[in-house]
Amino acid sequence: MPIIISYNINGIRAAIKKDLVGWAKASNADVICLQEIKAKPEQFNKELFNQIGYNCYINSADKPGYSGVAILSKKIPKHVEVGCGINEIDLEGRVIRADFDNFSVMSIYFPSGSNPFRQSFKMRFLELIFDYILELKLKIPNLIISGDYNICHQAIDIHNPQRNKNSSGFLPEERKWVSKLIESGFIDSFRHLNKDPHQYSWWSYRAASRSKNLGWRIDYNMISDSLLPRLNRAAILNQAKHSDHCPVLIEISN
Repeated sequence: MPIIISYNINGIRAAIKKDLVGWAKASNADVICLQEIKAKPEQFNKELFNQIGYNCYINSADKPGYSGVAILSKKIPKHVEVGCGINEIDLEGRVIRADFDNFSVMSIYFPSGSNPFRQSFKMRFLELIFDYILELKLKIPNLIISGDYNICHQAIDIHNPQRNKNSSGFLPEERKWVSKLIESGFIDSFRHLNKDPHQYSWWSYRAASRSKNLGWRIDYNMISDSLLPRLNRAAILNQAKHSDHCPVLIEISN
């Protein structure tokens, strides 16, 4: 029963200093999707992960110390697709995919709308990646899209929906995009199995937000509806503290 974890680590080198490797070993995950590695391939210490049984596949941003995604896998994939073939996305190292015998996993780092220019890029990214995913799903029906989406879908996914209704990450047009993805044949694995409120995957570093659990659920393992019969478990691992995010996990049957 493969275990797949998605984790925005906010810098691979900083996270390694907080014993990310020891945590990865203890997690016993088959596949770990990382986002925001903030490292070039030569700055990503693959050897540390090789020693605990993981093969490492990396897509770095052109800009140093920025963005970047990776997939760590115990099993060697049949194929690894670095990038998505869309230049403005691939320059920022936001997409990587690993294909296995009966499913494929993507690690995606969606942009944040930190200013009006980046919000505009985020909306363009959403449009481009949606078309890419839909086309991919025709060729790869058992698709898992893991990553930091930088969007809360519903009011239950954010600690103060009223105050944040005009905040990037909870804008109506962003939330509508997540609904559109689900309507196109994907399942929000965590929310499918967990209906409880106050379940978050990211907390601001400000105002002791994490200790007060004033968070946002912006990290997802979206699965093709074809995989739903194989979904056994979905969890948010909020005890892991290598980042301002925490890992999100799914377990599927073979």
